[in-house]
Amino acid sequence: MLTQKTAFPISIRNNVKILGSGSQTILFANGFGCDQNMWRYVTPSFEADYRIILFDYVGSGGSDIAAYDSLRYSTLRGYTKDVLEICQELDLSNVIFVGHSVSGMVGLLAAIEQPKFFSKMIMISPSPCYINNGDYIGGFERKDIEGLLEMMDKNYIGWANFLGPHIMSNADRPQLGEELTESFCSTDPLIARNFAEATFLSDNRQDLSLNTIETLVLQSSEDMIAPTEIGEYLASNLPHSTLQFMDATGHCPHMSHPEEVIGLMKNFLVRESNA
Repeated sequence: MLTQKTAFPISIRNNVKILGSGSQTILFANGFGCDQNMWRYVTPSFEADYRIILFDYVGSGGSDIAAYDSLRYSTLRGYTKDVLEICQELDLSNVIFVGHSVSGMVGLLAAIEQPKFFSKMIMISPSPCYINNGDYIGGFERKDIEGLLEMMDKNYIGWANFLGPHIMSNADRPQLGEELTESFCSTDPLIARNFAEATFLSDNRQDLSLNTIETLVLQSSEDMIAPTEIGEYLASNLPHSTLQFMDATGHCPHMSHPEEVIGLMKNFLVRESNA
């Protein structure tokens, strides 16, 4: 069992990187099994006008693995604490939070807990709940998720090699799926397993109504992790939100279709600034 051993400065613990020259801050948060490098196709388009902050959750990328605490990160609240502690250490305000996949809900929880840090949110391929429940379509049956977690326990590398290309989709560019697979494989299996359970067994549907931040939801047209029904559910249940369906396919459109993501982000930010 991995537990936290030493206290670290937050910026070192989370491998925080600061780019850009603007006065307003965009904080980019990666999804499960990924790191800040996944934003490299998007961030250059914002560096001239915004201050860019990139980071890795503890246990991923270049974060300090010695700071990992399995109890803290057994739920999404631990990852929410990472975000809030970064905001506090850097004395941030008026932040535009951009979260991919599970980080959409991490950002939501952070904004509910400490709204003073945030001005806008952009969620890319988010999901408030991955498991089907009555009329709610999350994309998976509970037995599917349990099978996924069991596969991670038995054959983590096999799991990563199977799931990476399917999550990424866009088979005409296999290098993208290979990169995601490599990212999965570079993560400690115990940490990845803990994060997967925290992600895929989470249910944040009841938290949606508490949102007070203007939010853009970017929904891929085909996504095995977050099907289109989830985008429609968020459109009906997340206050102050705008849903935008994309031509992009796959769960990582910021990597596979960055131009579309960049354009929609800029349109949203300009529109909200002029509102």
